[in-house]
Amino acid sequence: MPPIKLVIADDETLFLNGLKAILENQARLKILFTANNGESLLKQLKTSELPDIVLLDLRMKEMDGTEITEHLKEFYPDLKIIILSSHYREAFLGYMMKLGVNAFLPKNIALDELMRIIEKVDKKGLYFTDSQLNSLHQQLSSGQKMSSPKLIEETELTRREKEILQLICEQYTNAEIAEKLFISIRTVEGHRNNLLLKTGAKNTVGLVLYALFHQLVNWEEKLVEWSLN
Repeated sequence: MPPIKLVIADDETLFLNGLKAILENQARLKILFTANNGESLLKQLKTSELPDIVLLDLRMKEMDGTEITEHLKEFYPDLKIIILSSHYREAFLGYMMKLGVNAFLPKNIALDELMRIIEKVDKKGLYFTDSQLNSLHQQLSSGQKMSSPKLIEETELTRREKEILQLICEQYTNAEIAEKLFISIRTVEGHRNNLLLKTGAKNTVGLVLYALFHQLVNWEEKLVEWSLN
């Protein structure tokens, strides 16, 4: 069985390089190239072997993911597009389907889940979870407008949230963070909940991944620390 030919486009260099390094080790995949903006993606597509799937971020410089998707669907109609973005919201799903994307995923998705979805999209053309389909049904039945994502940086963290996120990455408990920062445990819990909401993370592991991908902690330093532990 031939490998799935993949292209990755994302303007976050650390995330792009990290994802490429991880996916290159998957026998079922062949990474043709990566791009850190929309113009680079479109330019390379003209001279490269055509991929089966493009992993595409929503928020990029020069051209955002919605503009790129519209262009790809017009000039490369057989190309499958998986949106992989920190701006993931189920409320955007209707608009994403209207654009013609083949899957819409959050950036903090687990690797094994991402691989499973890539293979499903390659074989069946589409992948949407029951939760996403239920959300879409609610949007349609309520007559809710399928609005495009607002790609401003809505998830900007406050200084205190960054401080607490750093301590979470250093494996401090809520009680230890409260003691260290001279605040109450309830306040720490409130900040942690805000972090989960803003980042779209589901748990502490998701928060750590968010911090690493957005360079809020030192990637190499953490890898060395974890390997020593």
